[in-house]
Amino acid sequence: MKRPAVLITLVLLAALVALSASAQKPIPERLQWWADARFGMFIHWGPISRKAAEISWSRANTNPKCPNNGPISAAEYDNLYKEFNPVDFNAREWVRTAKAAGMKYMVLTAKHCDGFLLWNSKVSDYNIMHTPFKRDVCGELAKAAHEAGMRIGWYFSPMDWKDPDCRNASNAEFVKRMQAEIAELLTNYGKIDLIWFDYDGREVPWDQANTYALVKRLQPEIIIDNRLDLGPNANAGSPESVGPNADYFTPEQWIGGYQDQTPWESCMTLSRKNQWAWGGADDGVKPLSSCLEMLIGCAGGDGNVLLNTGPMPTGKIAPDHVSRLKEIGKWMARYGESIKGTRGGPYKPGEYGSCTRRENRIYLHIRNWSGDAIKLPPLSATVVGSRALTGGSVKVTQTPRQLEISLPAKNQKETDTIIALDLDRSALSIAPIDVLAPVSLATGAVASASNVFQKMPEYSPEKAIDGRSDTRWATDGGTDSAWLQVDFGKPTTFERVVIVQAFPELKRVRKYAIEYWDNGKWSVCYSGTLLPARLSAAFKPVTSQKIRLNILESTEGPTIWELKVY
Repeated sequence: MKRPAVLITLVLLAALVALSASAQKPIPERLQWWADARFGMFIHWGPISRKAAEISWSRANTNPKCPNNGPISAAEYDNLYKEFNPVDFNAREWVRTAKAAGMKYMVLTAKHCDGFLLWNSKVSDYNIMHTPFKRDVCGELAKAAHEAGMRIGWYFSPMDWKDPDCRNASNAEFVKRMQAEIAELLTNYGKIDLIWFDYDGREVPWDQANTYALVKRLQPEIIIDNRLDLGPNANAGSPESVGPNADYFTPEQWIGGYQDQTPWESCMTLSRKNQWAWGGADDGVKPLSSCLEMLIGCAGGDGNVLLNTGPMPTGKIAPDHVSRLKEIGKWMARYGESIKGTRGGPYKPGEYGSCTRRENRIYLHIRNWSGDAIKLPPLSATVVGSRALTGGSVKVTQTPRQLEISLPAKNQKETDTIIALDLDRSALSIAPIDVLAPVSLATGAVASASNVFQKMPEYSPEKAIDGRSDTRWATDGGTDSAWLQVDFGKPTTFERVVIVQAFPELKRVRKYAIEYWDNGKWSVCYSGTLLPARLSAAFKPVTSQKIRLNILESTEGPTIWELKVY
């Protein structure tokens, strides 16, 4: 009589273990506002904006224990502050711009790696009060944010590439000054919601235990990123990089994958050239579609996006950046319910797009259709209602084997079609669902290329066929043509190629062809101009052992996230 009870108990225990392993981890209460926001503004700014060069990294190296090796001499870089007079700076205007974009928090580079301070500091004279401007930027921005109900945080670089004591014999004295600077930032400006430490891949002698203790004593509710502890070979974009004192991890310049156990935030740039500080009048801004892809992709992966702007040396945010942010805001005003206050899933991001959820509702963000419909794996809840937020009449067909969403092609949006599905129970109770795309024929094949950026292994051709969204094949700058080849090892039949280009806003690939090896020569099966962010090229079936992307005209060195063959 006992055996069935034991078996039932074991089955129940196994079910509970499986459920707990797949369930979303609740967001800690202290982080709830941040997770609900999904969208924040990063601001990189300082005297370097006068040169339209990258902040800190453009400074020549004066400390062999620091990694910068830029083209601007230290003597010139370190004296830019003497002419820094951003008379058009208006903190309230910055906050209004962030709010207009639908952002809920702002993070300013109070101190970057170059050591310049944007506040009235008694620790270091290398600060904003010793410029012709003589106004406390941090103080004015914190005041404007508090008045507007905007959350405010500071980026703070623990390393200081200008200070000769950093990482040297007097490092202990340097750390005391560093901690004193942090104390000023977290004492003088009211409630500070977030501190964003950075790292440069070198050793981390920052007295972390006492530094964390200081931060939490001064601002008990503050949210802290993962970078204070990171040293050589660390990966800030990995959940394993979150130590016991940190709250979230930080993929940089790429959209994180699905991760609902550890909070995360991708930091991305609005700059067309992917520059953090102002890139000059010829820089430009990423297209709206790319910006929405960041926002939607991060939310679908259960993460945030911290989108950066670099204000001009005048103190104003560049007009094209403001215009783009307002465009994002208009989209958020219409469709923000599918982003703010949601969790990622249950469908994980995939070829179809991505998915978010709240209460009893799922939002499908569809970017790739197959005719008038897409087919997804079955859903362990009943769809009781549906509508297309972006327009059109949607039809949902649900069976034990699949969920089919149909929408006329005329209503399918190029960037994002949003379908809301109402369920008979909580969408948050559904375990994450993998949406498996067909396996690329390039998986396991041999990749080769005409050129690799500085011959660095991390940009080798196989990175374009490894199935990962955070690795890429890259070529040297100035490359005006290149090719990326895949050798299957035997004759293989294929009829579609998907190419995901990195940084498409730079318009690097101006003319290209997809070619296959045919009787001792290359033949074209598809060609085009101005390679988009994502190309899905279909053609008549071809049988060949080799295929290549032949980039016939390019600028600035093309780079490809993924090349998939089907």
